[in-house]
Amino acid sequence: MTADRPPFRDPALPVPRRVDDLLGRLTPGERLAMLHQFAPAVERLGLAAFRTGQEALHGVAWMGPATVFPQAVGLGASWHPELVRRVGEAVSREARAMRAEDDRVGLNVWAPTVNLLRNPLWGRGEEGYSEDPLLTSAIATAFTRGLRGDHPLYWRTAPVLKHWLAHNNEAARDTSSASVRPRVLREYDLRAFRGPVEAGAVAGVMPAYNLVNGRPNHLSPHLETELRSWTDQELLVCSDAGAPSNLAGSQGYFPSHEEAVAAALRAGVDSFTDHGTDPSIVLGRLRRALERGLIGQEDVDRAARRQLTVRFLLGEFDPELDPYAGEDRFDTPEHRQLAREAAEAAIVLLRNAPLGSGASPGGGRPLLPLGEAAGRIAVVGLLGDANKLDWYSGSLLHRSSPLDGLRERFGAHRVDFAEGVDRIRLRTASGDVLRVPETVPEGGARGAEAALDPALVAGRTDLPPLTADATGSVLDLVDWGGGVLTLRAPGGRYLSVAGDGFVRASADEPGGWVVQETFRLEAHDGGHLLLHLGTGGYVSVAADGVKVAAGRASAEVFTVETVERGEEAVARAAAGADTVVVVAGNDPHIGGRETEDRTTLALPSHQERLWRTAHAANPRTVLVLVSSYPYAVPEAAASLPALLWTAHGGQAAGTALARVLAGDVSPAGRLPQTWYASDADLPGMLDYDVIGGRQTYLYFDGTPLFPFGHGLSYTTFGYEGLTAAVDGQVLRISCAVANTGAVASDEVVQVYGRAVAPSVPRPHRELLAHERVRLEPGAGAELCFTVPLESLGHWDVAHGRWTVEPGPYEIHAGASSADLRRTVRIEVAGTAPGPRPVLTAGLEAADYDEQSGTAIVDRAKHAGDAVTPVSPEAGGRLVHRACDFGDGVTEVALSVAGEGEVVLTLPDGTVLARVPVPPTGGPYAYRTLGAPIALRDVVDLHTELRGPLRLARLTFAG
Repeated sequence: MTADRPPFRDPALPVPRRVDDLLGRLTPGERLAMLHQFAPAVERLGLAAFRTGQEALHGVAWMGPATVFPQAVGLGASWHPELVRRVGEAVSREARAMRAEDDRVGLNVWAPTVNLLRNPLWGRGEEGYSEDPLLTSAIATAFTRGLRGDHPLYWRTAPVLKHWLAHNNEAARDTSSASVRPRVLREYDLRAFRGPVEAGAVAGVMPAYNLVNGRPNHLSPHLETELRSWTDQELLVCSDAGAPSNLAGSQGYFPSHEEAVAAALRAGVDSFTDHGTDPSIVLGRLRRALERGLIGQEDVDRAARRQLTVRFLLGEFDPELDPYAGEDRFDTPEHRQLAREAAEAAIVLLRNAPLGSGASPGGGRPLLPLGEAAGRIAVVGLLGDANKLDWYSGSLLHRSSPLDGLRERFGAHRVDFAEGVDRIRLRTASGDVLRVPETVPEGGARGAEAALDPALVAGRTDLPPLTADATGSVLDLVDWGGGVLTLRAPGGRYLSVAGDGFVRASADEPGGWVVQETFRLEAHDGGHLLLHLGTGGYVSVAADGVKVAAGRASAEVFTVETVERGEEAVARAAAGADTVVVVAGNDPHIGGRETEDRTTLALPSHQERLWRTAHAANPRTVLVLVSSYPYAVPEAAASLPALLWTAHGGQAAGTALARVLAGDVSPAGRLPQTWYASDADLPGMLDYDVIGGRQTYLYFDGTPLFPFGHGLSYTTFGYEGLTAAVDGQVLRISCAVANTGAVASDEVVQVYGRAVAPSVPRPHRELLAHERVRLEPGAGAELCFTVPLESLGHWDVAHGRWTVEPGPYEIHAGASSADLRRTVRIEVAGTAPGPRPVLTAGLEAADYDEQSGTAIVDRAKHAGDAVTPVSPEAGGRLVHRACDFGDGVTEVALSVAGEGEVVLTLPDGTVLARVPVPPTGGPYAYRTLGAPIALRDVVDLHTELRGPLRLARLTFAG
């Protein structure tokens, strides 16, 4: 190799050898500098600056205009991996094209989010695909394959999966701990990540902010023991923003930042996203950790090697060979068509009852599709003329609201609109009314801009603030639920608060990391105070304008004068129409988003009033829910003739909806998560035990409002000929499906499995496979599925292994988890369950079968689990079933820390041993304490934990 072309520049060499050569040419300081998100250039070697991280959940985000596809949960609702692969491909092509114009656009994309949608109140549910691990894995694998590209060596973009691991709450998300038992970890959370990694389309993962089993995810031992065992490929682990500082900050897990970054690096974190573009703070901590011997140069080199591997795969060092280097496809007709196709595929028809049923009079045919019989259409509702973006959207190149789509499809002269906002005046104590200046802002407003740049958290200051005078202005008021309001000026701009504290009509939409467009009215002295939720201050009126003050003392007391209720406009529009389309839902920046969980499944009362008003005025009313998550709408589901749901569908949302309503497209989206009937059906946000808590369609014992996989069509499908047979280590399943109606449509054939007589709690049914297939009227298809036999198994905590029990299993095929059309039974010769070998293996406390009142916590800071009572005063109980004590034991030894008492009993309450635990010196100071015990044969062992102690393990002798 010539001196002017070192080995790392030779594309004929294997990537690992090239990486090693380049790593050897970097100084220790240059290697260390690569560990921050923004790695500097190394000019002497020709290395450019490099950043990890580019948001791309459903389009390139935060970097300006780009094609906006449906939210991730909408892509999950498509149940269409090939379509999602094409979306990922389009997103990565646009990332490449945008980078050619702006080197701030990164090619290490932080997408997709594969956290399972365990609880529909999770504020970030819009970012995930499904509550089911198999469906999530399939959609995520497809999206990452599209992002990666199909070249055998070079990658179009390098996807990073978010957020490792078991992350489903926003409240206290940096300090709360998810207690995840081994079965849930392996049967549920890990499975969503494993598929995309094993498919070879993933560059790495991002740990979540929260803790799992008492240990921050940025120290997760499963990064090495699980994640990196699934592939021979080098995987890059990128921290979440600011999370490394949390380790010694809000989490207080280490006394110093040096110990924290050292532990994270040793655990497998390779890129530190912290303190924005300033690397000096993090690099200083790492440098001091090196000096103190907390880490070695080999730890730094390992992380640098992983980063360099990604850069080689992205073609950085082979621009002449990189097949994606000249990519320029951006906002192409194909991308626009794909955005519409994806939006159509995501629409779920929840209900389509004959008009003669229930409270709806009519001729007995379903209301949908509307066709030309729609007549005059009234579009009503707060989202009727909206095309909402979320925190991870780019800005729109094209806009299509439901109103736009229906006017385009049926003609503007046939479609009327009534938004249904309440119109009010805010009158001061002196009798003046808030007035919005006539100035109309030019260009983008703060709310829209902030959706692109998270650094923008304050409104514009180049516009005049509100004032108060005798003339006043009528404002549009929307209550988004929980008393959270937005106020809109006559010119269409939202009231917002800028950095100087003044209130202006300056936002196109609510948005930004800190939303500055939300308010709350608080009753006070015969009127109301107006609280600004973005700052926590109250609105006051001064001579120089309306502003936000720090406290209540100077707050203005307003009288709210209602000029018109939203129901009045809706009733007029509905009564004058032949068909009413009510569009309700959420704004993705309000009342359920990153940093904020939802508080209820209920539709906000304002929107509840609007659909009821419309239906009372016109029985031919369709309710369309456009939202990032499910709602509990049992009365709407029972009384309205038609009900649809779609996630926010991106730039083509309105066109797609209109085509489905009209019947140009038969809906074929399917619910990716259970829709519950009420809040009472939900577990607590921090209950991560889907098995013990009976959560998701897998274990839920109640009756859902709409089940997992549900979705109707404009045609009918018949299922025949289901067969299933075990062939070695796979299960071969075939099923025939036919379109028995008169409309061409897709059907999503879903295959489920169920253990008939399991020895441990197992799912009611579990998705094994699915396929979305298009069929013309009268046409049929024979579908064949090959399912790994291990998909019928579970994690055997008694023996620490994955197992498939012998016995009968039912295989179902149908249209949803509750609409099972065909069933066959098979016999599986698996591994028979056996008692726990406690004499040789002992008992890990966390390997329980049942528990009450306990949580799993960290045994040590680097690895291991223990169990502690949630309430030391109330105590907790563990049950380990079928423990085999053979001919008998005479002594038990406990590995325990803290203080309190451990009591071992039989199921009938017979006390076997009491083990007092004197103070051991702290939660990680474990001692081995013994006690006599008399046990023999196979029995269930109950363990009571009392006091602030941690039980790690039990061993037996005798």
